Amino acid sequence: MITTTRARGLVLGLLLALTTTLGAPAAVAAPAAPDDWSKAVVDSTMKRFTPATLGGWSYTRGLYLYGQYLVYKRTGEKKYFDYIKAWVDRFVNSNGEISNSFTNLDSMRAATLLIILHTETGQAKYKKAADKLRNRFPSYPRTSDGGMFHAASKVGQLWADGVYMAQPFIAGYAKQYNETYGYDESVRNLAAYFKNLKRDNGLLWHAYDEDGSESWAKNPGRHSAEHWARAIGWFGMTAIDILEVLPATHPRRAEVIAMVQHLARGYQRYQDATTGRWFQVVDKPTANGNWTETSASAMYTFMISRGVERGYLDASFSAVSRKGYQGVLGKASLGTDGLTNIKDISEGTNVGNLAYYLARPRNTNDFHGLGAFLIMNEQLRKTGA
Repeated sequence: MITTTRARGLVLGLLLALTTTLGAPAAVAAPAAPDDWSKAVVDSTMKRFTPATLGGWSYTRGLYLYGQYLVYKRTGEKKYFDYIKAWVDRFVNSNGEISNSFTNLDSMRAATLLIILHTETGQAKYKKAADKLRNRFPSYPRTSDGGMFHAASKVGQLWADGVYMAQPFIAGYAKQYNETYGYDESVRNLAAYFKNLKRDNGLLWHAYDEDGSESWAKNPGRHSAEHWARAIGWFGMTAIDILEVLPATHPRRAEVIAMVQHLARGYQRYQDATTGRWFQVVDKPTANGNWTETSASAMYTFMISRGVERGYLDASFSAVSRKGYQGVLGKASLGTDGLTNIKDISEGTNVGNLAYYLARPRNTNDFHGLGAFLIMNEQLRKTGA
């Protein structure tokens, strides 16, 4: 009679012999990196979401779809454009009516797509919808020095993120429809925000409160206490986008270039030497729980690369963008389903303290990161710098 213990031993011995003879099961190879990361991200997103399920009118979708438009312009893939149009058409009817009162800056970012669609299709409804936002600007509430409130309900508050939501639209509208108001408006806002948020280390505070009544603004500068990475990235991309359309003769053009140079010095100073990325709270890399954040790293990389390309920055900054590019690519991968995944993207974020920023969820395929990734990748695959 074979005992239970002996039987187990015989079975284990047989399994060991078979493994030795046949070899261990082969490891499943990771999918090869795509030749075109931008196309892979767009194709993956379109497989995950239809225009109807992509989400509502929001700055995150506006950011992402603008990135997709850049991929369309390079590749000519009509399905990319049709997808953008189908999403916008959910919100703009045949008469150009759009159900949005534009009472906060976040609601304005996606309107950049209206100018694009009018340019591409010639359909008047998109211009009519864009006009609604253009006509909202003169009455939108501002601080005494001209900065647009982050939201009408956030009286006196300027958040560095806010400039990207509104100012590229009004500058782009000015260029497309041959008026000067939008140029002056966009630069005036950048200047007001920059004055109140800049710091000598090359960074920006996240937010400013004009009367200092907010709990986070109880200091002489009436600003928040931390340098949150993505807020600074939004500002840098805004300055670059406005410079793309601002006339060469505009009297404040040099002022905007100086903002790019200020930020580039900060980006260079705080780039993580190991990963090439930037931390969630930029100037505190050794803080317990700090982590490198992907969307901001993509934004910084884009701004520096475009700044070098346009001559706003010295060529030596190319090393910063190249290292940043590789760092961001290190956060991109293909899943076993063949779809792209981009990880460590901070969730949408309010104004807070250090612990708050560091505890923000680290999402995968968050639209903040997908859009920033596409904008960066379209720039860097072109210049490599």
